[in-house]
Amino acid sequence: MANMLAVIAAGDLSTQAVLAAEALRKAAAALGHTIQVEVRSSLGVRNTLPAGAAQGAQGVILVGSGDLGEERFAGLKRSAAALDAVLRDARAVLEQALATAPAQAPARTGTKKIVAITSCPTGIAHTFMAAEGIQQAAQALGHAVRVETQGSVGARDTLTEQEIREADVVLIAADTQVDLARFAGKRVFKSGTKPAINDGRALVERALAEAQPHGAAPAPADGVAVGKAERAAAQRSGPYKHLMTGVSFMLPFVVTGGLLIAIAFALGGIYVFEDSQQGTLGNALFQIGAKGAFALMVPALAGYIAFSIADRPGITPGMVGGILAANLGAGFLGGIVAGFIAGYATSFLNRNIRLHKNLEGLKPVLILPLLGSLITGLAMIYVVGAPVAEALAVLSAWLKGMQGSSAILLGLLIGAMMAFDMGGPVNKAAYAFSTGLIASQVYTPMAAAMAAGMVPPLGIALATKLFANRFTREEREAGNAAGILGIAFITEGAIPFAARDPLRVIPALVLGAALTGAISMGIGAELKVPHGGIFVLPIPNAVTHLAGYVVALVAGTVTTAVALRFLKRPVSSVVTA
Repeated sequence: MANMLAVIAAGDLSTQAVLAAEALRKAAAALGHTIQVEVRSSLGVRNTLPAGAAQGAQGVILVGSGDLGEERFAGLKRSAAALDAVLRDARAVLEQALATAPAQAPARTGTKKIVAITSCPTGIAHTFMAAEGIQQAAQALGHAVRVETQGSVGARDTLTEQEIREADVVLIAADTQVDLARFAGKRVFKSGTKPAINDGRALVERALAEAQPHGAAPAPADGVAVGKAERAAAQRSGPYKHLMTGVSFMLPFVVTGGLLIAIAFALGGIYVFEDSQQGTLGNALFQIGAKGAFALMVPALAGYIAFSIADRPGITPGMVGGILAANLGAGFLGGIVAGFIAGYATSFLNRNIRLHKNLEGLKPVLILPLLGSLITGLAMIYVVGAPVAEALAVLSAWLKGMQGSSAILLGLLIGAMMAFDMGGPVNKAAYAFSTGLIASQVYTPMAAAMAAGMVPPLGIALATKLFANRFTREEREAGNAAGILGIAFITEGAIPFAARDPLRVIPALVLGAALTGAISMGIGAELKVPHGGIFVLPIPNAVTHLAGYVVALVAGTVTTAVALRFLKRPVSSVVTA
């Protein structure tokens, strides 16, 4: 394994430089090498190579022209390449550099092999931001790293058995439950995605120092260490994370069902679900969406909450409890309760049932699913099902009957929560609440949540255009990307701006999003699809009161942009202050 360096000088081609850097990292990982890449553009220097990086490196690739800081690499074999060549075939550029580099020096004793997995509830922004944070941090520390992302489109860059076998540590940076069966006996460290995004270097160092063998209990030196370990475990795998795992697996059913129902209404009219429409394409699509995908929403939610708590043995009891909750009219609230009952009951049984080693194989396929389903099912039928169903009926009736000031207040709350931490726990709580209500045919909170979630990045993008003197050149460039993320309902596009100036930016974001949520709820807009941004708006019946809904989105976006104008100081004032 070789340790290579690269410096990219790209002038105004900052986007191409970032793409080239990522291409070199992926090529190095595919070839089993490590590479640290420094990017120099008109926006400044990114991922500066640490002092002494040349020591132990086998060579440096100098990409582009301009100030590359070549004096740092005295005595190190150099290879030049054009930016276009790297974008066209980074692997060939790297192989050429390796061919001209001297024989590999003995590996540094501190070099480690790290494999990692990143995942978040929606599987879009945080998943890949965390992966980038881990990759950059590990390479800066001189370690080899491979990251598997478990996003909304499935696993990418899947870890191989050989990579797992050779790894010194497994780093899980996830806000959902990740199957750890592949890592039996390996040193595993668990974290959320935010530490990887905010300070990847510190997370990698913690993982190397604190990882514990999977399946083996840690042996802290004293009671204080035990307490710290227990608190850390609670933060990584508490009820909130279990709930988000269930929501993550439920979302595809909600999206699919909602879109199919909307298309069915567009083809067959508002009475497409009636028996008189049987045999038509519209009725068939309605059956698939309403009685297929939607019918599986609550079981999937409950099943994967239980999976997060008790691993695979919890799926069957959770789904059984979920379908009972749906049949009892307890909806998503009943599904949540069923998931936690199934998960914790199955986990308890797994820890306390002891069998002869020849019979242990019966536990995950027979004993735990059977007893877990029995406990969960009886609890849902005789204890919690009816009360939860009554509570959900009251909540649904209240939400459906909301008008005037009460609807506006709920919209203000949902909107403010969506913008407050932009994909964090508060945002996800509002989103999970709104998504779950779709199963009870309550669609107004979902409309408010999506519109409000689009406002922060859209408002920032608009502000960078209208009030450019409030932003640095780098921020103005990033505003374009924020706008694209905003129209796709990826609230996390506002995070870089809020992180730089939270006391001024976050209030502006909350103000605009709260206004959007209030207008959306006030006009009674309904949304049957929990994601997609503006791309679902043209679909007939996906959203009601479309004109008013667009007005709500525009009003919140403009409000955020204007608020940023008054809250943020001109860049020149910031510099000279």
